[in-house]
Amino acid sequence: MEFLQQLIFHPTTTRIILVIIGLTIIGIIRRIVNRAISSMAKESEIKYRLQKLTTFVGYLASIFIIATIFSDKLGGITVFLGVAGAGIAFALQEVIASFAGWFAIHFAEFFKVGDRVQLGGIKGDIVDIGILRTTIMEVGEWVKGDLYSGRVVRIANSFVFKEPVFNYSGDFPFLWDEIVVPIKYGSDRKLAREIMEKVTVDLVGEYIPRAKESWKEMHKHYLVENASVEPMITLIANDNWLEYTIRYVVDFKKRRGTKDQLFERLMDEFDKTNEKVAMASMTVHLVETPTFDVRIKN
Repeated sequence: MEFLQQLIFHPTTTRIILVIIGLTIIGIIRRIVNRAISSMAKESEIKYRLQKLTTFVGYLASIFIIATIFSDKLGGITVFLGVAGAGIAFALQEVIASFAGWFAIHFAEFFKVGDRVQLGGIKGDIVDIGILRTTIMEVGEWVKGDLYSGRVVRIANSFVFKEPVFNYSGDFPFLWDEIVVPIKYGSDRKLAREIMEKVTVDLVGEYIPRAKESWKEMHKHYLVENASVEPMITLIANDNWLEYTIRYVVDFKKRRGTKDQLFERLMDEFDKTNEKVAMASMTVHLVETPTFDVRIKN
């Protein structure tokens, strides 16, 4: 009984109880604030960032409370951590590298939530950046085009130090894309080019002013040439048809839909020319070999 009383009224026990109470209060406040953010914030990006900020502030407050309550014990703790530091660093090197990667992602601006990236061999949209792992909504794999596959992938933040980070939407939120249009020999080449130019400008012309402004900002920060973002059409004559290539800038999330619209409009416009411009194709029809009646005379 006396031992139990000593344990209850021991200064260390009191401090532990105070820490538990403090952490509980911080947790309750954080939940109340997050619920208020969820109900008040309308845009998902603002809601996400505010909730992340609340979590970070909660971690700082927890560390402050523990350090304050055990302030007179920090000397002994420091000695202990100094002795065990080498072993901890070796055992948790991947965790430490991931934590360092989290700092690098935020301060070196590798990417942010909403960006489309390829990281660790996985391509997709960043949906969350945690202290140790980055969460990606995967695109591609068995699904053709830049569409979600449905898999959520979590990658250690340490990958930013190990592999290249491909950002599809960082400083320049557009991509150059191309489609190849085969046209029959004998078609009106001038009319074909005019149709392609008109259709391309109609469909992707809205991106050109914004792409120019974004590229100007790129030019200020990086040693890159002053590339053209205007649609460009080139022609190659091969053995089968006239091969036109249409190059254009497009929003990084609308590549597949834009290709669909371009081909639909181009085919509609070609149909209106009364065969002056016609798309080419190659059809190979294999016919069954007839039976041969072979007779050999002696």
